[in-house]
Amino acid sequence: MKKFVLILIGMASLSQPAMAQFNEDPIINLENEDKPFLNWGYFLGFNQYDFKFDYKEDAKHILVDKSFGFNVGLIGEMRINDFLDVRFEPGLLYNTRTLGFPGFTDESDAIREVKSTYINFPLLLKVNTKRLGNWKPFLIGGASASLNLGSNEDSLDDNSSGTFRMKKTVYNYELGFGIDFYLEYFKFSPSIRGVFAITDELVPDNDPDSQWTGNIAGMRTRGLFVNFTFE
Repeated sequence: MKKFVLILIGMASLSQPAMAQFNEDPIINLENEDKPFLNWGYFLGFNQYDFKFDYKEDAKHILVDKSFGFNVGLIGEMRINDFLDVRFEPGLLYNTRTLGFPGFTDESDAIREVKSTYINFPLLLKVNTKRLGNWKPFLIGGASASLNLGSNEDSLDDNSSGTFRMKKTVYNYELGFGIDFYLEYFKFSPSIRGVFAITDELVPDNDPDSQWTGNIAGMRTRGLFVNFTFE
């Protein structure tokens, strides 16, 4: 989490126009930006996914080697009042995780690379503070459904054949915070968000006593997003 906070601060500090909005008496940009009932935009960013495993019996844990992926998507925002907005943010998310299973001597059995391409459909509530010159902090949270295009859910092969299977549809809740910067021509909003799956994503192997999945009671995604929004 500290790594993502430092990255967010660093990216914001690189934009002199954005940081200039903290001046005591700035020139007010985009005074009517938040007044329309509907607003549109897009986002770019990156992510880091992990898994949270629940086990049937106490044993050596499965190791997860995390990596950075990317996010891209669109934004539709409906204004409720000066402090509340409802947002729909459909996006494409890509990430790779590598799992290390205990108890194997052969690397081909112990290692599984999990490549995930999610189409994410979040419905979020954005809670804003009062605008302070040309910037405005906010909290954001809500629920989402994700479609994992790389799930292998329908595959007849399982880990005994080298195929790790996950469920195609995942339901999550999302929580985050960020800052709106009102620049001369557009609104720029860096944010950090946590994504937490509430449904079990594991498709067990065909053998109930499988060395790979037999001791797993549940597997859920945990993720961190850093997004840069342009409206």
